[in-house]
Amino acid sequence: MTLVAELNRLYAETRALHVHDVGLAGFEWVDADDNENSVFSFLRKGDRPGDVVLCLFNCTPVPRHDYRVGVPVGGRWRELLNTDAAVFGGSGMGNLGGVAADHDSVHGRPASLRVTLPPLAAVYLTPTG
Repeated sequence: MTLVAELNRLYAETRALHVHDVGLAGFEWVDADDNENSVFSFLRKGDRPGDVVLCLFNCTPVPRHDYRVGVPVGGRWRELLNTDAAVFGGSGMGNLGGVAADHDSVHGRPASLRVTLPPLAAVYLTPTG
């Protein structure tokens, strides 16, 4: 119940997650072809530049450390939600609140993140400014 309440709060407060629910303007795949790791990543986009949420899903019971994913902007990315957080009954594995992007191009994007993806979990990140 705690996780569902937090997901509902995040959805309501984060425009990038709901402002373009209908149509393709609010959605963009980052990587839907990582069959080896069973990780899916996509962007939810709002109506302002930089109004974006990176959504990552690890569909295996294996943690992914230093998982590289492309992002549209550099700088610091804050972890909005991690479904493996201890408050939700998870192991608490994560990214210590956020990660810094580097300028290595991955997935055709100008910057990338090295993230920890807990097992069987979703992680949501957004640029801090």
